[in-house]
Amino acid sequence: MNEEKKGWRDKLFGGLRKTSGKLTENLTGLVTKAKLDSADLDEIEEALIVSDLGPATASQIREKLASERFEKGLDEEGVRLIVEDEIANILSPVAKPIEIDAFPRPQVILVIGVNGSGKTTTIAKLAHLFLEQDYGVMLAAGDTFRAAAIGQLQVWAERLGIKTVSGPEGGDAAGVVFDAVKQATAEGIDVLIVDTAGRLQNKRELMDELAKIRRVLGRLNPEAPHDVVLVLDATTGQNALSQIEVFKEVADVTGIVMTKLDGSARGGILVAAAKQFGLPIHAIGVGETIDDLRPFDPRDLARAITGGAA
Repeated sequence: MNEEKKGWRDKLFGGLRKTSGKLTENLTGLVTKAKLDSADLDEIEEALIVSDLGPATASQIREKLASERFEKGLDEEGVRLIVEDEIANILSPVAKPIEIDAFPRPQVILVIGVNGSGKTTTIAKLAHLFLEQDYGVMLAAGDTFRAAAIGQLQVWAERLGIKTVSGPEGGDAAGVVFDAVKQATAEGIDVLIVDTAGRLQNKRELMDELAKIRRVLGRLNPEAPHDVVLVLDATTGQNALSQIEVFKEVADVTGIVMTKLDGSARGGILVAAAKQFGLPIHAIGVGETIDDLRPFDPRDLARAITGGAA
């Protein structure tokens, strides 16, 4: 294993220690060497639910435990391994990094999410990820209602050595996107990442704005946007699931990035989201630095969530 991969793996396991600690604490004392009965299974299922893995995941794991014949009973490590296996099975189909394969270029990625989810910072981290793969990247400051968002995006772009296309505060977001696509096309840019407004208080207003952006994009490139990525903050727990529900309706979400998995004991919510919605999960974030957002290995993540050895 190279040093970079080992560094990320160490960060992942360290970042999810709160989550694995919560899960281990909830399961402690529920498992004995004796054969599991219906009451034991009920308690384990409840422990998995309160660990933010979600009712559907908890039910799947319960069924797995009930269906297996454990001749010598089952200890806590045995349960952990089964939970790890089932989580890995849930995550494997959705662990899909964004592929930059649009032609003609640029590939347009709309990034959406509520204010406070880490959306603007996540855009910078995605840009860094693509730059590492030798793609040309440009940013578009489409969240024109927050001056701070425009300024923050410009600061990140300067640090990364890339361009940002922006307009005045309160200006027309679709106009910014139009200018950005034209400029990215003219300069042969591979990836254009577009920040968008994060207001869910008025869904209709947000829907109208996104629809206008789509119409403008469609005039320039019928395939755009190629990706609509929802940024979720893991520390919001179950609220993240309701955000997926709303944004799927509002914005035709094509994939998810989940940030701040190290910020609380609620990392299990990623598994609940994967099980409930089945949307591609492109990358996860643990930490504050520019390179802490990465695609993930389902088995490593399952082991980190359940407290297995790194």
